[in-house]
Amino acid sequence: MDASPSPAAASGPPAPVLPPGPPPCFPPAPVPRSAVRRLATPVGVMAAVVAAFGYVGAVDPNQPGHYPVCPLLRLTGLYCPGCGGLRSAHAVAHGDIAGALGSNALAVVGYAAFAVFWVVWMVRASRGRPVRIGLAPVWMWGIGAVLLIFTVVRNLPFGSMLAP
Repeated sequence: MDASPSPAAASGPPAPVLPPGPPPCFPPAPVPRSAVRRLATPVGVMAAVVAAFGYVGAVDPNQPGHYPVCPLLRLTGLYCPGCGGLRSAHAVAHGDIAGALGSNALAVVGYAAFAVFWVVWMVRASRGRPVRIGLAPVWMWGIGAVLLIFTVVRNLPFGSMLAP
C-alpha cells in the first residue's frame, strides 16, 4: 500500500457546504433614474401649487360664500394662524405683496420658505441626490412657538395690524 497522502488531503481543508437554494449575494445596485423621473415629483408638486394659487387667484376669497369660514373664528371669534391665508394667497397671485402681508404675514413667510425649499429640491433632484428634511426637535418647538406667539399677538389689541 502506498503511504503518500491522497490528493484531497494535500489540497487543504474541505470546501464549505452551502445550504440549498440560491447562492448568497449582495442586493443589486440601484438603477440610476433618468432626469425626467427624478424631476417628476418636484415639478408635479409645483404644478399643484400653481393650480391652487391659480384657483384662489380666480375665485376671490374676499367675496363671501366662495370659501368656508374658519371654524375657530366662527366658534370663538379668535383668529387662528391660518386666518387670512386665502386672502393672502389671492393677493400674492395678483402681485400685491403689501396686501398679502396685511392679510397674513406668516403665510407670506411660508410661501417664501416653500419657494426656497422647492428650488433646493429641484437642484438636488437634478443632481440625483435625495432631499432630506430632518428638523431637530428644537426647530419643531421653535416653529410651534412662533405660530403660538403669532396667534396670541394678532388677537390682542396692540397686534391688530397682524389681524386679517
